[in-house]
Amino acid sequence: MTRPIFLFTDYGWAGFYVGQLHASILPYRDAGSTGAVIDLMHDVPAHDVKAASYLLAALAEHTPENAIIVGVVDPGVGGDRPAVALEVDNRIFVGPGNGLFEIAKRRASDVTGHLLTWRPKSLSASFHGRDLFAPAAARIAAAGNDWREGLSKPLPQSLPLPGADWPDDLPSVIHIDGFGNAMTGIRAAKLPSGLTVAVNGRKIQKAITFSDLPKGDVFWYENSIGLVEIAVNQGRAAEFLKLEIGSAIGLI
Repeated sequence: MTRPIFLFTDYGWAGFYVGQLHASILPYRDAGSTGAVIDLMHDVPAHDVKAASYLLAALAEHTPENAIIVGVVDPGVGGDRPAVALEVDNRIFVGPGNGLFEIAKRRASDVTGHLLTWRPKSLSASFHGRDLFAPAAARIAAAGNDWREGLSKPLPQSLPLPGADWPDDLPSVIHIDGFGNAMTGIRAAKLPSGLTVAVNGRKIQKAITFSDLPKGDVFWYENSIGLVEIAVNQGRAAEFLKLEIGSAIGLI
């Protein structure tokens, strides 16, 4: 297994879920394996597929081009949503076909969709991340260029995946980090010049970084993955501005 696998979920860091994902990949590794298994993010807003899609698209750009990304934000687990593997440029996204990969594939130049046909001997009703998606990703990594055979079939065009009506950039809070900074679904580079960011009726000034402003000042900046993020220098923007996941961001 030489391709790196990145894990992106809403499982949180507590409990056994993340460890079980890693354990389900181990049987496909050998002593000479050079493919790392990396926890990309596990505190994605719970059950929020839409917010997760924008987060994942931004984070995926900072993974190697040969990455396999297991994405699991799956409130419909056990239901009729399909299991998919999407070739998005040179990366492969494995997970539920519920819109989670919509923004990443929309921003790509080359996308090929596959339905996962492989199933394990035992598949729980509620933990497809461990039983299906992570092992499928490990099989893909181990199989190399021939991974499609025995694992998948082409995604039918008659099976549209959710999210096609979502905007290219989402003007709302999609993640609040441990510092209380509020990350939005807006790419800073796509923000038209002359527009002002506003939240809860308050205009927010722009800065390059925290040290540009005095302690306690509110500002927005382009964060390290290219998104508009609202912060307070040495403070907690989410609490100060009463922001939560889904809070609207004004562009005026």
